[in-house]
Amino acid sequence: MDRWLLHDVRVLDEAGSFTEQVDVTVSDGVITGVGPNLADAEAAVADLAGSWLMPGVFDCHSHITIGSVDTLQMMRTPVTQWALGAAQIMRQTLAGGVTSARDAGGADAGIRAAVELGYVAGPRLQISVVPISQTGGHFDGYLQGPGRDISAEYICPEYPGRPGYLADGVDEMRKTVRQVIRAGGDWIKIATTGGVLSPYADSDAPEFSYEEVATAVTEAARRGKPVMSHAFGGEGLANAVRAGVRSIEHGVFLDEQNAALMAGKGTWLVPTLVVWRDTIALAEAGNLPDYGIRKALDLKARIGDAVRIAKAHGVKIALGCDYYLFRQHGRNLEEISLLHQAGLTVEEALLAATLGGAQLCGASGKLGRIQPGYVFDAIVLDQDPGNPVIFEQPGAVAGVFKAGVPVVPHPQLPAG
Repeated sequence: MDRWLLHDVRVLDEAGSFTEQVDVTVSDGVITGVGPNLADAEAAVADLAGSWLMPGVFDCHSHITIGSVDTLQMMRTPVTQWALGAAQIMRQTLAGGVTSARDAGGADAGIRAAVELGYVAGPRLQISVVPISQTGGHFDGYLQGPGRDISAEYICPEYPGRPGYLADGVDEMRKTVRQVIRAGGDWIKIATTGGVLSPYADSDAPEFSYEEVATAVTEAARRGKPVMSHAFGGEGLANAVRAGVRSIEHGVFLDEQNAALMAGKGTWLVPTLVVWRDTIALAEAGNLPDYGIRKALDLKARIGDAVRIAKAHGVKIALGCDYYLFRQHGRNLEEISLLHQAGLTVEEALLAATLGGAQLCGASGKLGRIQPGYVFDAIVLDQDPGNPVIFEQPGAVAGVFKAGVPVVPHPQLPAG
């Protein structure tokens, strides 16, 4: 079926509210009408009275190739199994309502192409291929015993064509950025502070000099590529913003001064609250390495502060999850509820998940809205999203469309 008439459904509008019941018409994967009493004699009709329709969600901090952070397990996993595991994660993610994802490290051009060519179901992908780290930085998983370089937790396994991920000094940064772009990267991902699941630096320790970060931004911009920066706060976050990165990932220790800097530069925040909730729970259960337990528990009192501070300063916010375990993927819309709990209005949280993500990812002219002329990526809800806690419940998403194709058919859609 390439024509749809969805009847009597409430639609998310550009203000983040839901309309009264309207009709939506779709042809060849593109929305052709939104309004009352529409007709299309050739369309398949679905009566969605009592349901809500919103654009497909953008997960702007996804890792669709990562299902474990057990280094030994990852090193024992053949790269073919790793790739097929990514296919499973992508199916789960799409079925959970994410129709577009910005992968923050792991997915390469082949995985992106596999989705585009229809080899596997999954969200539209923008990729960064590998996260770039300084030696001894957040994504450096160096094995001291054998003296072997690997990415942290071996989340980016070795395979022919994988670009380098360690860079020290402006010359190495320039070359590494060029390698990532050559490998098909849509984004450049750098780490300008430490993190939790890495052994070498505290979460707020600055990494890369300002000159190194500026080189990454300049070199990426020469090829029309934006930069996202893993940064918790302090000097490392400020360096990234001053150098011109497009988004800050996490920002757990964001303060008023850096929030004002971000607002002035137009830098986005992707706070990834749900992964910190899960990571802290793992730490409390003793299911992280010792260094990870300490650093995760240090975050507990700060989770959500960045959203409140960013909102107060007018910083733009987009949704991202940062999931790294198989059992997490597919639950991505939980982040909407956590953004609301952290201080966004319901409307702001829904827009962060949809139009905001499209704007951050440069796709707002064709995705992120239910309006004529936009690609029909959408999800159907049978519970009122006015209470975002529904997104924490299994089965909240009752139907998913990607480019007009019902990848998760709603029960009211006609068969055939």
